[in-house]
Amino acid sequence: MNMNAWAETPAQPIGLPACAAIENDADRLACYDRLAGRQPPAPAAAQPQPDTVSRPAPLPQPASTAVSPAASPAGEGLRPPAGTSLWSRFWELDPQDKRGTFNFRTYRPNFLLPVHYTSSINRAPTSPTRPAPTERLRYKPLEAKLQLSLRTKIAQSVLLPHADVWFGYTQQSLWQVWNPSESAPFRNTDYEPEVIYVVPVPEGLARLPGGWRWSLAQAGVAHQSNGQSEPLSRSWNRVYLAAGLERGELTVLARIHKRLRDGDDDNPDLTTHLGRGDVALAWVPGRATASLRWRTNFKDLKRGSWQLDWTYPVDEAKPDGLRWYVQLFNGYGETLIDYNRRQTSIGAGLTLFEF
Repeated sequence: MNMNAWAETPAQPIGLPACAAIENDADRLACYDRLAGRQPPAPAAAQPQPDTVSRPAPLPQPASTAVSPAASPAGEGLRPPAGTSLWSRFWELDPQDKRGTFNFRTYRPNFLLPVHYTSSINRAPTSPTRPAPTERLRYKPLEAKLQLSLRTKIAQSVLLPHADVWFGYTQQSLWQVWNPSESAPFRNTDYEPEVIYVVPVPEGLARLPGGWRWSLAQAGVAHQSNGQSEPLSRSWNRVYLAAGLERGELTVLARIHKRLRDGDDDNPDLTTHLGRGDVALAWVPGRATASLRWRTNFKDLKRGSWQLDWTYPVDEAKPDGLRWYVQLFNGYGETLIDYNRRQTSIGAGLTLFEF
């Protein structure tokens, strides 16, 4: 027996209770070995000794309450993560949201509504300077509606800190797809290019009462026309100023327009019917989205219009994929050809893409 090895251990206690009372794990195991008659192992080569200062064991950490960004699309839908700005993510206001120039992104909703019903179809469009067509148009109230809208940033950090210049393009068509007897024509297509200067609001001015934030200011110039020849030609040019506010999952965009007059005016009373300003409210509570837009000429509440849009994902696990789309419109100017005709319309279909 190696007496030196045994000499380095405490004197052998008597009985199992005495072994159990030893606090040190290694000494308690050696005590049990000695009671069982087991020989101690040969000493191993000397190894660097770790720090033997006794420290308290770390406390268990509470489960994290943060939502994983990767999991949020499926679990929370399109609701913005806490502490983020919807306007900044859309218009790249903050430095961390900047993506550079000439990256194409969607602008207004892109959708196809195969079923779109209009309460008062316009078969004889007129304006103060354009007579009705000589041949009455045989349009049906049931048609399809299509909208495509893209934008890209063309200059970054222009004049003011983090202020950018964007170019946007929107095309909206009404298609008589359910009217084969008239060769299913496109009843009207509006083309709208615009240039937008987007300025983030400094932090000192951004905070508003009630938890609201004034996030951005805009200045823009836009042209809209339907590309048709007389007497069905309709067009206008305008400049506008806008302010964007937000609070959590709510955003508001308020705009005021100033029409730029031209010499040969297809529709001199357009702003009387269409409006000189609009307010758009958008709500992104989760998987569903909803928006409400009101247009007014600030003088006559019987003019202008309101429009409600609602979407919901076809596959709830993929809220950023294909979505059901429902649109309800009432008033003047759903399209340029109908700018002076009051209508109520409802359409249903799908979004096309979003990026």
